[in-house]
Amino acid sequence: MNYPLEQLLPSNYLLATAEAENAPIVLAGVLLSLIVIYLASKLGGELSRKLDFPPVLGELVGGVLVGASALNLLVFPETGASASDSLLMTVLQLFDDISPEAVTSIFESQSEAISILAELGVIVLLFEIGLESDLRELQKVGYQAAVVAVVGVVAPFVAGTAGLMFLFNVSTIPAVFAGAALTATSIGITSKVLSELGHLKSAEGQIIVGAAVIDDVLGIIVLAVVASLAKTGEVDIFNVIYLIISASAFLIGSILLGKFFNKAFHLSAEFFQTRGNIVIPAFIFALFMSFVANAIHLEAILGAFAAGLVLDETDTRNELDEQVIPIADILVPIFFVTVGARVDLSVLNPVVPENRQGLVLAIFLIVVAIIGKVITGWAVFGKPEINRLAIGVGMIPRGEVGLVFAGIGAASGALDKPLQAAIIIMVILTTFLAPPFLRFSFGDASEDAVEEADAAS
Repeated sequence: MNYPLEQLLPSNYLLATAEAENAPIVLAGVLLSLIVIYLASKLGGELSRKLDFPPVLGELVGGVLVGASALNLLVFPETGASASDSLLMTVLQLFDDISPEAVTSIFESQSEAISILAELGVIVLLFEIGLESDLRELQKVGYQAAVVAVVGVVAPFVAGTAGLMFLFNVSTIPAVFAGAALTATSIGITSKVLSELGHLKSAEGQIIVGAAVIDDVLGIIVLAVVASLAKTGEVDIFNVIYLIISASAFLIGSILLGKFFNKAFHLSAEFFQTRGNIVIPAFIFALFMSFVANAIHLEAILGAFAAGLVLDETDTRNELDEQVIPIADILVPIFFVTVGARVDLSVLNPVVPENRQGLVLAIFLIVVAIIGKVITGWAVFGKPEINRLAIGVGMIPRGEVGLVFAGIGAASGALDKPLQAAIIIMVILTTFLAPPFLRFSFGDASEDAVEEADAAS
């Protein structure tokens, strides 16, 4: 009896063969996605600069326009989109005869590739920000940054959770999840704006960056707590203690071992004589630190930031800065455009009945989100001349960190659609309001600082 070849071969072999056949089409999809990303990034950044806004705001808006809110050129399956929603998949089908099953597989693979590039982008961004930061200055404001971070986590979490429970009768676990989403701060967005405004190395900038790093660590701990609460109804206290110890040990250990890392980096730069003798060892170190942070269940971006802080003290730091910038110019826009592309502004449409409850909840969350972070500026002590408003405003954007909370809450079933929509709206508005608010809070920056920031961007 003759059987079709497909029945004689094992299913995993057939799957591998199908994936191999689709590989060129996946690559084509990634290439088209990158073209869209870079066009959106450059056009948005240039327009934003002409309107006297930070270019990063234009990159975010460009991402929104090419994403799920408008053109559907760049959409992702984790946001609920399918291959049929992607205009790029439609374009690819014009050139190849692709089966529906293959289209889905290609869409998922292409989206995963872009997501990985975006993660690399934010790692490079935080490495660059670490290089631009001054470790000595950061250490001077360390205790003040810690106070700002703690206030910025506790105030919005308590106000948001209690408000949802007592004003809107939201049950405990969803209220706790929404309150936790309010604690986040997007260090990537704030740091980029500070750099563009020429205020990254100011006392305010150093406090904001330091507080955002600590805030990120605290956010990871809060996320672990609420995630375990959603799964089991109780908190795994051992996991919380582990996260606190590992996060503290990682950051302090990185700084204390800085001199050793600097010597090793200096020796490697002298030993290697081929092209990239400085930038390649630097990125090996940054990626290694990111890997270690990720392996102990922290955010990889913390490792990249710590690596930048350490290498900021090296003798070849200026040359390293110059070599990192073009790499950042290639990878960082992918991160900002994808953050904007993942946002679905349809949740703001009040015509849809199920959106109305979400809008009411969103108004409350936005007020708490802004006030809960702005007050952190007044937690700074011993510096009467400091710009407290700028510090508070710098802590406002939730960015991708807030979306992580919303995504995990929805996946666990802890959040219903109105509350999930409210969190997403809060994340959108705080992310987009922060850059112009930050510029306003600093007032008219010196012409030299602004021109230097424009040249760097």
